[in-house]
Amino acid sequence: MRRSRNEAPCLGPALRCLAVVTSNDYDVTMSTVRIADLKSRLSEHLRSVRNGRSLTILDRDTPIARIVPWRQDDAFLRLRLPRPGAPKLAQIPLPSPLRLRGDIVDLLMEERQGDR
Repeated sequence: MRRSRNEAPCLGPALRCLAVVTSNDYDVTMSTVRIADLKSRLSEHLRSVRNGRSLTILDRDTPIARIVPWRQDDAFLRLRLPRPGAPKLAQIPLPSPLRLRGDIVDLLMEERQGDR
């Protein structure tokens, strides 16, 4: 049996090149991408996900999300029809607006600056 150049010697039938397969599998199927690169080359990254590759999204070297290929059996959301006799969406009254003190823009800026 011939081995490729990157293949380590097998350790026996039970552990047949497990270390090489594990490290190669991680390098080949998972990669990391920073947010700026994801935004600038989104179509390219989505094509690689469509081809079976997983992406880990980094925010300043901290993993924050993972994009994985879609599989039909992974679907966990189910579309349900409304119950018979349920009112139409336009007929449901909206809640009254919140009464906030202060400027909404200041509150938004404070929330955004909180993580920095």
